[in-house]
Amino acid sequence: MASKCPGQDFRNLRVSLHKCPNCGAEVEIFSDEIKLKCQKCGEVVYREKIPSCVDWCASARRCLGEERWRELTGRD
Repeated sequence: MASKCPGQDFRNLRVSLHKCPNCGAEVEIFSDEIKLKCQKCGEVVYREKIPSCVDWCASARRCLGEERWRELTGRD
């Protein structure tokens, strides 16, 4: 008997809502998908956030400027 990966069983799919980084529209992404195009503007929306220099670089705050850094990180 061949076993099937539980991730391929459509009964186990989960959906999560993600905000489009371009237009702010809600995009439904299923657990078997990595990315999807926003139906409103066509921007690619990823299920998981892709790390950027803002997340790890000690100079990001200075490089981007205070206002843009706060906007991207949501920090004060």
